[in-house]
Amino acid sequence: MADNSKAEDTASDSVEAAKNGSDKKEKLADQVMQNPQVLAALQERLDNTALTPSSYIETLPKAVKRRIDALKQLQVKCAHIEAKFYEEVHDLERKYAALYQPLFDKRREFINGEAEPTDAESEWHSENEEEEKLAGDLKNVVVIEEKAEGEETNVKGIPDFWFTIFRNVDMLSELVQEYDEPILKHLQDIKVKFSEPGQPMSFSLEFHFGPNDYFSNSVLTKTYKMKSEPDKTDPFSFEGPEIVDCEGCTIDWKKGKNVTVKTIKKKQKHKGRGTVRTITKQVPNDSFFNFFSPIKVSGDGESLDEDSEFTLAADFEIGHFFRERIVPRAVLYFTGEAIEDDDNFEEGEEGEEEELEGEEEGEEEEDAESDPKKDFSQPAECKQQ
Repeated sequence: MADNSKAEDTASDSVEAAKNGSDKKEKLADQVMQNPQVLAALQERLDNTALTPSSYIETLPKAVKRRIDALKQLQVKCAHIEAKFYEEVHDLERKYAALYQPLFDKRREFINGEAEPTDAESEWHSENEEEEKLAGDLKNVVVIEEKAEGEETNVKGIPDFWFTIFRNVDMLSELVQEYDEPILKHLQDIKVKFSEPGQPMSFSLEFHFGPNDYFSNSVLTKTYKMKSEPDKTDPFSFEGPEIVDCEGCTIDWKKGKNVTVKTIKKKQKHKGRGTVRTITKQVPNDSFFNFFSPIKVSGDGESLDEDSEFTLAADFEIGHFFRERIVPRAVLYFTGEAIEDDDNFEEGEEGEEEELEGEEEGEEEEDAESDPKKDFSQPAECKQQ
């Protein structure tokens, strides 16, 4: 009996001790929660804990999730309608390309000296007209003096027109090697051709060359194949037509004139006899004309390596740039005006962003002075309300 009584006392003591311990923890918790610094730290931690959209969606009732799935079905249908819109845009581009072409043909004639513009066609009033008039008068004096000395020049068309564009545009000049330059000086025209109605969406670039000592082709072509339909596995990524593949052409190089390869000499040692022989081997060479031998996108679903993907993406970007900027606005890239416009636009965007940031900082300082207790973690949008 004594043992039972002792066990009961021990159990009672344990319960009492546990109760006292629990009371102490509750009192300590109350004291901690009454501490302003602890409360502020907890609040800051809660504020910094971001609720992601996906985690929020998971908390929604099943019926609401079902309605969200219905909205996604509608979004997919919108993507397919958007794809049809871009197909019609492509048809419009083809239609208006036919209207532009007579103007581009006349541009080619002026560039290559096949025709001379009339006074009305060559009349142009620029912003620096007075300065240009003075420069023109001075040039006329020099020309008169040269003629008097019998040094008359006879320049045909606009020399090196397309080559100058290549040199002016960084995206293109990076591709051009020194040995490419004399070939590009024979470039007479660049045209964009759109796929015919009913054919898969694509566009081709045609580079027209005059007779030269490097290859016998009069036209080099590059065709870009496009897709304007949502991806079945990821329909929400659709943002319009995208280039998915491209095809070049075979350049018929004249003997010893192929700038896309170079010949190297290599020594080989025979394993058994130990004799050494010298062999010649052709290896790829950097050149703009590799543009017409692009990397082929695999049709069997195999993925390209990282370097090939980068090269292909750069190729697509260059093709798009020719189509959208170079060909339609060639004269402005020749004079550099289009390049200056692009640079000014980019600088303007940066300047505007910096200016806005400065305004926000100024507002923060003013708010801090007017209300020292203001929470500095409050978003800038709220501060302006």
